[in-house]
Amino acid sequence: MGTTQLESVPEPKYWHLKTVLSEALDSEFSVGEILPNERDLAARFGVARATLRQALEQLELEGRLQRRRGVGTTVAPPRVGVAVGTEQHAWPGAAGDDWQAVDCTVTAPPATVAAALETGPDEAVHIVRRSRVSNGQPVAAELLYVPASSVPDLSAIDAPSGPARARGVLRELQRLELDGRESAVELGSARAEDAKELDRLPGAPVLVVTTRFLADGRIAALSVATYRADTCRLTFGDSGGVEIHQDPERQAS
Repeated sequence: MGTTQLESVPEPKYWHLKTVLSEALDSEFSVGEILPNERDLAARFGVARATLRQALEQLELEGRLQRRRGVGTTVAPPRVGVAVGTEQHAWPGAAGDDWQAVDCTVTAPPATVAAALETGPDEAVHIVRRSRVSNGQPVAAELLYVPASSVPDLSAIDAPSGPARARGVLRELQRLELDGRESAVELGSARAEDAKELDRLPGAPVLVVTTRFLADGRIAALSVATYRADTCRLTFGDSGGVEIHQDPERQAS
């Protein structure tokens, strides 16, 4: 059989450079070390800076490199395994939850969220902002959208905003009987707000986990959690713990 058109396409130059750079990272650099600037790297490997940038972006996406504000491009540590969990009967904020409440506001959500929650386009919902930290480093940021109908007994005496208000919403949410939850994961780009909270650059690769919490035959809450794609490996288990995973190829190097 003859080769297909796809098979006959030569390997992109940046892809070959990515392989060469990966080997150099294993043999010449240590975790946290700052790479030379783009001009020096392009000269060393005899490539255009545009080609180099493509290779560096791919290595960042694969978790081999990190771009840090005011520092530059550094060699990334092994990804942290972050348990997302598959337990069907635990609301956000329940015992063992690794998230920390940061703030809570009451405002109309984005149109896509309103459609998912089946609330009116201008109907305000509670938006709880939470963060997740591992080994002192931010690994994820979450927006939890809770319709007023899910927490009807929330006291108006509670703090109008801030962590206390967020915890109040979470406590009231747990009064509902949870029927189950459904999660979906997709690759995305960090928005400016998420990038700031996660100590990333805007547009950096992130993993977005959207979770629908079901109660009384409807979506009682919707979570949109943004994880750092360069440092996180999501694990779907019930332990709720965080483990360190090392890539076999990197262990062997």
